[in-house]
Amino acid sequence: MPAGMSFLQRTMDGGQCPPCPPGRIMASFNKVILMGNLTRDPQVKFLPSQMPVAEFGLAMNRKFRTQAGEDREEVTFIDCAAFGKTGEIIGKYFTKGKPIFIEGRIKYDSWEDKQGGGKRSKITVVVENFQFVGGRDGGGGGGGGGGGAYGRIDCARAVAAALSTG
Repeated sequence: MPAGMSFLQRTMDGGQCPPCPPGRIMASFNKVILMGNLTRDPQVKFLPSQMPVAEFGLAMNRKFRTQAGEDREEVTFIDCAAFGKTGEIIGKYFTKGKPIFIEGRIKYDSWEDKQGGGKRSKITVVVENFQFVGGRDGGGGGGGGGGGAYGRIDCARAVAAALSTG
């Protein structure tokens, strides 16, 4: 491979990572950081083990300018799932339209359709951590501005209180 290529380019093109022995490829990394608005109220369900799971949709906007100078916006939707205390808190404090900042990982599920529709698949973000964005009552709005630190501090206290009572 050309010497001018970066480490990432070499590994993404099927090359080997320089510190690895021959025949080994770069280890994988599954981390997602997203900020967007809930597309629906979280649905809290319970696994057979009684662990809560909050499922919700998230919409993220991307604004850009085309080569012709035209302003455009595209929206990306993804389903999310949060387990345990994280799921309980999201189910309690979030509703459709509220902004949220999440960290997590991508999960790929596939199955056979029971009605003979063939193989189906779905990508979900499993939430491992989250933060409130915006003010205490702040719903919707682009990107979660406003509210200042005051709303985030009060929400953080509510989360800390909820975590300590479990």
